[in-house]
Amino acid sequence: MDEADAGDKADPVGDAARLGERLSLREQVTRAIRAALVAGEMRSGVVYSAPGLAARFGVSATPVREALLDLAKDGLVEPVRNKGFRVRSLSARDAEEIYALRTLVEIPTVAALARDGCPAALPGLRRLADDIVEAGKRGDALEYVAADQRFHTRLLELSGNTRLVRIVVELRSQARLYRLRGVMARGEVGQPAEEHHELLDLIEARDPEAVTRLMERHLTWSRRLETDGIGRPDPLGHPDRAEELPPARP
Repeated sequence: MDEADAGDKADPVGDAARLGERLSLREQVTRAIRAALVAGEMRSGVVYSAPGLAARFGVSATPVREALLDLAKDGLVEPVRNKGFRVRSLSARDAEEIYALRTLVEIPTVAALARDGCPAALPGLRRLADDIVEAGKRGDALEYVAADQRFHTRLLELSGNTRLVRIVVELRSQARLYRLRGVMARGEVGQPAEEHHELLDLIEARDPEAVTRLMERHLTWSRRLETDGIGRPDPLGHPDRAEELPPARP
């Protein structure tokens, strides 16, 4: 495959509306690429081209290039002249810092929701939790990550702290769940997926102590999914090798 042609031969999504209905196309593509990064579908050290990803999503190259430039500002990818954008690697220290910050921010925030209660939001959150479970059953890693992001973002939004939500969304987008696809292939994602419903049950029961314990377990599981890929750029050792993405369902 020629350099900077990553994703050109992948099955296109076709209908860009599947990426989201109320966001601009640029925002939709940004979210889809973030999900691919988190799921480990776009690998460290590999160069991906805007035209290649555009073919994948069934959109023009312009919103994809804009999305990649936004992600470059966040430090998730870096431009490579005349080739595309290289996915930046995540060190073991990076992963540990992300995990520590998420633990400090997310756990007490969700525990506070259990203490204060949020009954009106629970039906909508349960539908989002259903999406996570269904993606897990299908073995769809990208949709699992995207649905998980939607669930946790909506949950944290109930705190009313927009700065906190932005911080956590950024932290979550920096994670790399390299082991997720393998775990899903072995059918080992069922319990973590169902934990989202368990979490909502505990929030409904207004049990912040139990919520804290479950959140600690849930974040620890996510952290373990990062272990295998940390410190490994492209497996062939070529920092600028372009690569086709596997079929995705953002």
